[in-house]
Amino acid sequence: MAPSDGAVSCVVAMAAVWCGVVWCGCSRCSSALCCSGTSWSWGWASAGSSILAEFGTLHLEFVHLTELSGNPVFTEKVMNIRKLLNKIEKPHDHVSIGGLGDSFYEYLIKSFLMSDKTDQEAKKMYYSAMEKSPAGLTYVAEWRGGILDHKMGHLACFSGGMIGIGADDGPAGQRQHYLDLAAEITHTCHESYSRSEAFRFDAGAEATATRLSDRYYILRPEVIESYMYMWRLTHDPKYREWGWEAVEALEKHCRVDAGFSGIRDVYASTVSHDNMQQSFFLSETLKYLYLLFSDDDLLPLEDWVFNTEAHPLPVIRKTCLREHGSTRGDGQTNLE
Repeated sequence: MAPSDGAVSCVVAMAAVWCGVVWCGCSRCSSALCCSGTSWSWGWASAGSSILAEFGTLHLEFVHLTELSGNPVFTEKVMNIRKLLNKIEKPHDHVSIGGLGDSFYEYLIKSFLMSDKTDQEAKKMYYSAMEKSPAGLTYVAEWRGGILDHKMGHLACFSGGMIGIGADDGPAGQRQHYLDLAAEITHTCHESYSRSEAFRFDAGAEATATRLSDRYYILRPEVIESYMYMWRLTHDPKYREWGWEAVEALEKHCRVDAGFSGIRDVYASTVSHDNMQQSFFLSETLKYLYLLFSDDDLLPLEDWVFNTEAHPLPVIRKTCLREHGSTRGDGQTNLE
């Protein structure tokens, strides 16, 4: 006899909690950060350093584990990480909203939303990190060793949607400012979408890849993600039009016999596939495309928050927090 949906859900929840228990056993390091382990791509992250997007992208999942298990230890672990980040001196050598840092900023605003807008600390940290770019095509540059590097990677294109979902709860009178900024960044990413994986805004280049190593496309979801959020927030038809352009381009240039493949050089007249369909193409790119063309009541944004891999997690209502009694000894909720 096949197991019921409830039994399957229970098994999945138990497995998730067990994974959290294993992680908590690892995270007993004095710094309160999780053990980053070994990084094949970034050697320095294997020598006592940690990646912001790694240890800073645990909050949604571990708060949800506390909800599943009733055990506050999961929330306490990630709150310790946040407290440490609030205390330490902020870096000045390399600051980026792209790879290695991206999802940390995303999780600040999403932690606030997932808490039913009670997590004021996450809200404060998020808005203190926001800063508008210069005029023209709006983009998010990188700070490297005291020099502004006018490059924006494809990974940073999620920020249009991130800024959009945070627009309602920004400083007084700033809602339209944030919505405009979100729309401008999403527009920039649309302009560059067919051009490259990373694009520059200097030396006469605008939203263009000037390096051979930046010309690939590996079926990334970030631009589609922003289209979906901006459609849900504004219902401007251009976001669905841009999404359909992406569908047609994927079918024309990336479709192969066994699925879809990345492209080595988007500027080449003849397509050269990399013979790889990334896992995030199914879990994120296609999911966000589906949601873009679905009704708003399918996983509505007021009830669900998507983690950095596009898995939906339910908003924890204030009433649920009170019913579960998830308070500490000082009377504050675990999300404060």
